[in-house]
Formats: sequence, structure tokens, C-alpha cells
Amino acid sequence: MSASGIGTSALLAFQRAIGTTSNNIANSATEGYSRQRTELSNLTPQFLGGSFQGQGVQVDTIRRISDDFVNTQLRNSISDQSNAELKASLAGRIDDLLGSSSSGLTPVLQDFFDAGQDLANDPTSSAARTVFLTEAESLAERFASIDRRIEEQRDIINGQIRTNVEEINSLTDAIAGLNREIVSKSTQGTPNDLLDQRDRVLNQLAEKVNVRITEQDDGAVNVFVGNGQALVLGGNNRELVAESLTGDPRSPDIGLATSGDPVNISRFIQGGELGALLETRTGIIDEAQNTLGRLAISIGAEYNQQNRLGLDLNGQQGADIFGIGDPAVRGFPGNESDDVPSVEFGDVRDLTTSDYRLNYNGTDYELRKLSDGGVVASGNGVLEADGIIVDTATIGGQEEGDGWLIQPTRNGARDLSVEMTDPSGIAAASAVRADLGEDNVGDASIASVRAVDRDNLDLAEVTVEFDGNTDQFEINGSAFPLDPDGDGITTIEFNGWEMEIRGTPEDGDTFVVSSNVDHPGDNRNMLAMNDLSDERLVGGDRTFGDGYNSLLANVGTRTRQAQVAQESADAQLAQARAQREAVSGVNLDEEAADLIRYQQAYQAAAQVISVSNSLFDSLLGAVRR
Repeated sequence: MSASGIGTSALLAFQRAIGTTSNNIANSATEGYSRQRTELSNLTPQFLGGSFQGQGVQVDTIRRISDDFVNTQLRNSISDQSNAELKASLAGRIDDLLGSSSSGLTPVLQDFFDAGQDLANDPTSSAARTVFLTEAESLAERFASIDRRIEEQRDIINGQIRTNVEEINSLTDAIAGLNREIVSKSTQGTPNDLLDQRDRVLNQLAEKVNVRITEQDDGAVNVFVGNGQALVLGGNNRELVAESLTGDPRSPDIGLATSGDPVNISRFIQGGELGALLETRTGIIDEAQNTLGRLAISIGAEYNQQNRLGLDLNGQQGADIFGIGDPAVRGFPGNESDDVPSVEFGDVRDLTTSDYRLNYNGTDYELRKLSDGGVVASGNGVLEADGIIVDTATIGGQEEGDGWLIQPTRNGARDLSVEMTDPSGIAAASAVRADLGEDNVGDASIASVRAVDRDNLDLAEVTVEFDGNTDQFEINGSAFPLDPDGDGITTIEFNGWEMEIRGTPEDGDTFVVSSNVDHPGDNRNMLAMNDLSDERLVGGDRTFGDGYNSLLANVGTRTRQAQVAQESADAQLAQARAQREAVSGVNLDEEAADLIRYQQAYQAAAQVISVSNSLFDSLLGAVRR
């Protein structure tokens, strides 16, 4: 090749290099742009005069400077940071709601307990009774108020879940479109700008949900979520849906659209904003609402039970103070049977904060605790576990695979109400009283007497007599041994009441148990109601106050964990961005130096052409002579 041809090849090559460098400088502030470099190589030399003569330079390709490992690390960091940031924000809102002195439960609960103490001090006071009922109404209203505000947060989260699903579908559709365009243009060369655009969309998708990327031989990428659910395969994408797939209309699930019913993949979704929303809804919203509901049910049931064991101001046996809602039961979409099981509360002290799923396997029913996946009861007919009683006899036409969602405490705070309207209905007095026989000579005394079984309570007067020959107390043919445990106390249960006798009686000593009617000044049952606040009745291991404090502690701990995770994720994202910029980012100083170098090379190549033309002109002039 002539000098002119060599110069021309150099001129064209450095013109391309200058163009590439100029493009880098122009896009130095473009988000996600990967710097490009012109790759040059020498043309095949020609053998002349016993040696190989160079023939110039050529442009091999415009290479995009990018590292897949660094890009993957950046996407993961983006997903972790958006997840941690949103979780910290959502948890902080719930923490503020529950812990506020103006909107929290603690001050109202204490006012309710204080009103009970005041009533015990003056059980015949109409004012004290009215205040107690008023504080009970305030307590029920505060439970409902907190529940409403938690539901508002649930609505916000559900709305964000639906928005995120729509955005994810839009992004996966864009990725599939870019895949098709990249594949179609790959035969002509590497479409660097399209690859950058696809990486930007993948980063936007990583903000929404944690994804795993694999690249095909043709340059297209596949996008997977969860444990391998495909969102993009080459030029095709699959859409997500946000709808109730487990029977709870207040908690839409994430489903993967198929030709049939969507496949529920909620439990596989991790990372990003969508993962944060699902984790917050399950781990904080559901837990807070269930915990609050259990506390409301426990307070209502315990006070109702104790009030029913006493006598009101009119001498009548007490009625319920609070109204308590029933457990929520819903069938799964796609059930063959439209029927639902009958579910009611058993011993509320055994209630947990978990939801349950009842499954039918074609023969038997299986009650599964969703918090840990354990089976707590199975069989047919009545299943009883964890403070709930499930009667499957109300279901007809069921088929194998049918399922029902049971939420025992979800609506407990919302449904708590005060049924009692007349303050005189508060049963401050004990239903029974006991008196020593007038002729007793032993040192036995009555330690206590109280009603314990409302359903079998009989207030007819009975006489308990001690038989010294057999060391037994006798009542209408029933016998109770003296001090069976050796602690100096004999407990006698009869007709729905319980009496404790301390000490040693003499033969013939009697103890008379009768109705406590016409003793309005008695406050023993009110004292028993007040003692409920110090008993570990919630879940069998917490007082009412502890039950709420444990909720505050749990939400507070999660909030702090989310804040710490956000701080760490922020630092990791900054580091990942810096690493990506170090590999793919545009360094203006470096580009400026390259620009000068290529400019000088371009000018030198032009000079080669000029010299070649001059030599050619001289040669022509010599020939003409």
C-alpha cells in the first residue's frame, strides 16, 4: 500500500477514535453510561523486497468498558438499599403510631385500671360506676382507633405493592423489547448504547425487587426472581399480578401470570421495594394487628368472665361488659365448596398472634399454624388448638385441596365494644359469701370464697360440716379431705363456687355458704377484676400492660434493625457505585489527554497524505520532462 493509503487508513482510524472520545466526554454526566474505547489493529503487512511492509491501521471495534461482576454487585446493592430504606421508613411510621402518648394504648389502659380501683374503693358509687364504664368505652375506642390507623398503613402498603407490580411489568416489558433489539443488531456489531440502556432498566428493576440475571449466547438476558421464577426469557416477559390468592382481601398476594390461575410467589419475593413492602406487611402490620387484637380479646373475655361471677348493684348475676368479635374465616379462591368452618374462641389465654390455614386432603382436615408451618390439629369434626375451636361439620361439598384462612385475632381490636349501658350492671360484689357456724370451737377460718363457674353456679344456701372421725368436710353427701396438700389449707369446690378453709376445725364445726345478695357494699369481685391487670393472662405469660409493651418493643426493635440495615446498605451502595465508575465511568482528564493524542495523530496522518501527494506530484513532473 502506498504512503497515501497508509495515511488515509490512519486518518480514518483516528477520526473514529476522536469521535469515540468526544462521545465519552459528551456522556460523562449520563447515568449508566459506560465509556467506550476504539480498538485499533494493524492491517495485514505486504511482503515486498524480501521483507514485510506495513499497510496501515484499521478499526476493529468500538469496545464498551463494562464488568458483569461489578454490574451484578451494583444491582444487588441497589436492591438492598431500596429495601432497607423503605423498611426503615415504614417501620418508623408504625413505631410512632404505637408509641405516641396521644395515640398509643398505654395511657388509656392505665386510666381504665385506675377507674376500676376507684370503683373498688366505693362499690355503691354511681359516679365511680359511670366513670368505669366511660373508661371502658374509651379503651375500646382507642383499640379501634389504633386498628384503623394500622389499616390505613396497610392500605398505603397495598397500594404501593400494586404500583410496584405495575412498574415491574413495565420494566420487564422494556427489557424484553431491548433484548429483541440487541439480538437483531448484534449481527452488525455490538450495540453499546442499547446495552447501557438495558443495564439502566435492570438497575431500575433491582430497585423494585431482587433479580438474578443470566446472559444468552445471542446477547439477550434472562431475568429471574425468587427461587427461579422467570420474568424475562429472551424477547418475552411474564407479568406479575397483585390480587388475593389466599383468601384475605386485605392482603393482596404476588402472583405470576400463567395460562390458568396465577401462581402465588409472595413467599419467594425478596429485596427491593416490593420485598420491603411484603416483609413489613407480614412482619409488622399483620403482627401488630394480631397482637393488638389478641390483647383486646383477652381484656374483654377476662373482664366479662369475672363480671359474670359477681353480683351487680341490683343483686343479679353479672353480665358481659364487653362485646368481642368472632374469628375471621375465609375460603381460598378456587375452593370447590363455598362453605366455611365454624370457628369460635376456646380458652383465650391460649391464643397466639398467628394466622392459620385449614386444609382438606380428601379425607381429613389439617389445621396449620402459618407463623411456623406446624400442624396443630388434624382429623374431622371439631378441631381445637391454640385457643380456637374449629367445627368442620359446617362444610359441605368440599374437595381435596380446598383451604380456608383463619385469622383468630386479626379483627379483635376493631370489634371490641362496650355492651353494658347501665352502670349498675357492674358486678362489684362477690356472688357468694361464707360464714362460720355460731357453735364452732376449732381454730379454722374462712380464707376466701368466690364463684368460679358461672354456668354451674348455684347460690342456694348449703352447710359444710367437719367430721372429726374421718377428717373430712361433708356437703350433701360429698366429702373433701382436710388439708390434702399439707399446707394448712383445704379447698372445697361445690355448686360452681370455691371456698378455702385455713386451720384445723373440730368435729361438728360448720361453715355456711350462701348468696351474697343484699350486700351492695361488698367489693370482692371488683378487687378480683382489678387483680386481672397483674395476672399473666395474655398468651399465658404476659400481663395486659406487658402484652402491649412487648408489641412496642418488637416494633421498636424492627425499626432500629431497619435503620442499621439502611446505614449499612447506603455505604455498600456508595462503594458499589464508586467501583462501577472506576471501571466504566468517564474520566474527563483521561479523555482530554486521549483527545489531544488522537488529534496529534490525526494531524500527523494528514501530513503523511500531504507528503505522499507532494512526492506523487514531483514524480509526475519528472516524467513530463
